[in-house]
Amino acid sequence: MATDADEAPLLADEPLRPGSCSRELELREFRDRYVFRSLDGGGAFAVARADGSLHPLSPEEAAAGSDCKVSKIYGVAGMIRLLAELASSKHCVSDLSRYIRFWTNLRQLIWDGGSYVLVITSRKDAGSYGASTVYHANSMKFLCCNEAIKHLTSEEKRDEAYFMSLLRIAETTCGLYYSYDRDLTLNLQRASKLAAGRVHKPLWKQADPRFVWNRNLLEELIETKLDEFITPLIQGSFQTEQFTLKDRLVRITLFSRRCNRRLGTRMWRRGANLEGATANFVETEQLVEYEGLTSSFIQVRGSIPLLWEQIVDLSYKPRPSIIEHEEMTKVVERHFHDLSQRYGDTMVIDLTDKQGDEGNLSNAFAAEMQNFPDIRYVHFDFHHICGGGNFDNLQVLYDEIEEAIQKQGYFLMNSKGEILLDQSGVVRSNCIDCLDRTNVTQSFLARKSLDSQLQRMGALSSAESISQSDIINDKFKKLWVEHGDELSLEYAGSYALKGDLVRYGRQTLPGLIKDGMSALSRYYLNNFHDGVRQDALDLISGYYTVSKSSSSPFQIIGFESAPYLPVASAIIVGGITVTTFTLSQVGRSAQHLISSIIFAGLTAGVVALVKANGKQLCSRPRLCGLI
Repeated sequence: MATDADEAPLLADEPLRPGSCSRELELREFRDRYVFRSLDGGGAFAVARADGSLHPLSPEEAAAGSDCKVSKIYGVAGMIRLLAELASSKHCVSDLSRYIRFWTNLRQLIWDGGSYVLVITSRKDAGSYGASTVYHANSMKFLCCNEAIKHLTSEEKRDEAYFMSLLRIAETTCGLYYSYDRDLTLNLQRASKLAAGRVHKPLWKQADPRFVWNRNLLEELIETKLDEFITPLIQGSFQTEQFTLKDRLVRITLFSRRCNRRLGTRMWRRGANLEGATANFVETEQLVEYEGLTSSFIQVRGSIPLLWEQIVDLSYKPRPSIIEHEEMTKVVERHFHDLSQRYGDTMVIDLTDKQGDEGNLSNAFAAEMQNFPDIRYVHFDFHHICGGGNFDNLQVLYDEIEEAIQKQGYFLMNSKGEILLDQSGVVRSNCIDCLDRTNVTQSFLARKSLDSQLQRMGALSSAESISQSDIINDKFKKLWVEHGDELSLEYAGSYALKGDLVRYGRQTLPGLIKDGMSALSRYYLNNFHDGVRQDALDLISGYYTVSKSSSSPFQIIGFESAPYLPVASAIIVGGITVTTFTLSQVGRSAQHLISSIIFAGLTAGVVALVKANGKQLCSRPRLCGLI
């Protein structure tokens, strides 16, 4: 289904369409500068390697010089400045408007070096969206413009090295998609209602900034007016499948867009911020194309929109805790006001447990929702009702909300662009992570909508369903399984759990084994890796900015986990081993019994010390707070 686009030839003299950006670039690396030249008949610009300054070039200037390394790249994803002759500082910005104001002020500073340009080095054809090809960014690379690093103090060099390690992490970001000639941030219904002239604007001007992963990195390219080189990237998921119904081709596309307003990892970005933006907020669009008709069904997911946290502490399930704040109700109000402005009527499906710590959080959410009687809140205890992997019990939920789902409907347009139906609202689903239970539930609702869409288009009769065809049903399930895995990798770092429920409607032994491995992977990453990954996301997204003040990311409270945890682990394993050995020798002499007691006590003491300092031993973000 996907082909390697690097092997597909592109006509170098093919003109750029209005609003599109360069499809292929020639990168020329000189000792003093990088030169980027469009192979689509467009312009060129240079980045000085000494200080990172940008300079548009004429075709003659771009072609000048020969002592250089020449390579092909497939887009410029942005630029970031770090230390150079600046000391690092902490400036955490919670939303885009505050970030833009901060950036405007920050640009007044005198920068000197420490610049890095992010380029797309390989891509893959992921399918098409409308008449436009969608690409997956297979690999990216930061080009360094940091000659001024020799002027840094030893502390600043340490900070710069840490920031550079974060950039290396950012280079491996998964799930990034883009198009050269179509705005991917808008769903079909929104895009169809915009002014026709909008498509002639540069892509970054067309885009919804909430869904542009590299929005922060594009600022300098925008200021320098390098519109044809600005490539907005979307993080999320993009899959497409096609099949035949009644001798006619049907294509289904599943497209998810992750919001950048509270970007983060599973444990370090929970709940909402004070502006009402929630962690792991994702808009998922299911597109169906048949006989000139195109339909779109939108669902959204997002963390419980309260102020809450779940700090890793080496336990398998850290206890979630609600942050007491006078703005709590306002936070919930801001979140749902934003949803109603964008999607219309909102129905909330809360899939959390009603018992234990999760139940406390769920009850607090339900209590807040009583302040908003116009928003329908439905609690569905997924684990209790669908216990034992009985996916079919989701029909209980659907029976309860069917009338509201049908009233919200879906979007439908014909080949002339005429709108036949509008989707008037949206279902907002959540569990704790907005990953596994949420994906199972969304796939169930999407299948119900797909039947309705195909019936309305004439591909199915009113009594038919895709479930009656094993081939079609399997393709639909495959889309949602891969979609769930991709979103889970982006947020939790591992594959999704409960994939069997989507694919087979029940849990299987191989599925249990896979879920166990994914759960262990999540545990390891959440405890020992995600703190650094969160820092990388905060740096790339602009939530943290490097400027002229004094605070270093290494000036954190507590001790570092890296030196202590391996030692503690070695003592625990060694203590258990020696205790076991000496216990086996107890019958030979009393000395072995004493040794066993000593080593057992030492091991127990270290275990107690590790448990008491679990939060300090885990990988924690250095750069920003939780809210």
